[in-house]
Amino acid sequence: MCVEAAPPPPSRMTRRGVLAAAAALAGTATVATPAVAAAQDRGDKAKAGAARGGDLVVEGGALLDPKTGDVTDDAVVVIANGVVRAAGARRDVSVPQGVQAVDAHGKWILPGLIDAHIHLNTAAEARDAVRQGATSARSGSTNFYQDIAVRELARQVPALAPRLRAAGVFVTPDLGDTVLADPDLTELARLKDGVRSAEALWRVVEVNLARGVDCVKTRVNERAGLPEQDPLAQVYSYEQLREIVTAARRGGKGVLCHSYAEQGCHDAVTAGIRSLEHGVYVGERTLAEMCRRGTYFTPTLSAIAGLAESSNPVLAERGRTYLPVLKQAVLAAHERGVPLAAGTDSSGGTVKPIGREIELMRSAGLSALDAIRTATTGAARLLGLERTAGRLVRGFAGDVVIVDGDPLADVTVLKRPAQVVRAGIAL
Repeated sequence: MCVEAAPPPPSRMTRRGVLAAAAALAGTATVATPAVAAAQDRGDKAKAGAARGGDLVVEGGALLDPKTGDVTDDAVVVIANGVVRAAGARRDVSVPQGVQAVDAHGKWILPGLIDAHIHLNTAAEARDAVRQGATSARSGSTNFYQDIAVRELARQVPALAPRLRAAGVFVTPDLGDTVLADPDLTELARLKDGVRSAEALWRVVEVNLARGVDCVKTRVNERAGLPEQDPLAQVYSYEQLREIVTAARRGGKGVLCHSYAEQGCHDAVTAGIRSLEHGVYVGERTLAEMCRRGTYFTPTLSAIAGLAESSNPVLAERGRTYLPVLKQAVLAAHERGVPLAAGTDSSGGTVKPIGREIELMRSAGLSALDAIRTATTGAARLLGLERTAGRLVRGFAGDVVIVDGDPLADVTVLKRPAQVVRAGIAL
């Protein structure tokens, strides 16, 4: 839940700078598999900004469509240039000759999963996220715009990173070393009270927008992952949050907001955020407002469960206290019709499987299918990918997760994918 520091990139992220950063990130990865090497070669030859995927056939498994809940036995998914060209029962799909095939007999076939809250600071983390099934993701911020480079890496060499919505740097009172992320942020280090004035808040948002972010991340409460902080203490008022939302909307972007206390949750939602993150003590009045506005809830149950396993007694007690409360909030939100999205809040070099978040959604009281939807169709809508990800139908991304068992009977199989396909490339 706390983003680790990393060396700052160049001042302005020009296209050449983005590509250089992406190349540097790629260089930190382990030795590529032949499939990844081939993908890299194709990426070198692709047009700028347009990643080329692979050609692949996945055949023989039970295909689950999260939107409808339909299951198709002995299914075939045909992927060409990284995009689904056909998917359905074998009798209804023409299988091309001479194309690499993945045998999924006895297994289940699902669309690639989506992690709607993750901190990807390195190529290794990006690679781990994909291999654990998160073929699309939304950044929860990085200290030095690493997520923008990861986003470009995913476009150039999709096998190495999830399709990513980047948030840039955190809009928070204390930027810390993040003031070094861009020369236009350095003057904020002089502010005695930190980033709190309307002018300072707009400055951070505008620098993010200039860097090309897809969304803006802020917070209303202190952090839960730092034992010296009180997660229920409020750091921004409704008025300050409104300034952040207004600045982001001026650039056509939505805001995700880190929150814990009910008052903070309510202030954030009524200020107009797009999604509420964590939200342990979100109350009925706020859930009602979220339902009315269509505000998403990304509870990051994995992160809170992780606190309970901490060796620090303060954090462990915090996690044990928060987790059952958060599960109740998730179920209450679901029953009210608040849209849910799965997010692991992975950071600090350890990438949690998105399947773990689905498992916790299930344990909170959602049906298996609804829990899966939080990491497929539900998260896709939040990320603006509802016509790209979350299903395996014609025209959608050729991202596939294959598992050894029936996820409708046991969602834990999603924590250990038997095979992942990213843009038609079998990993």
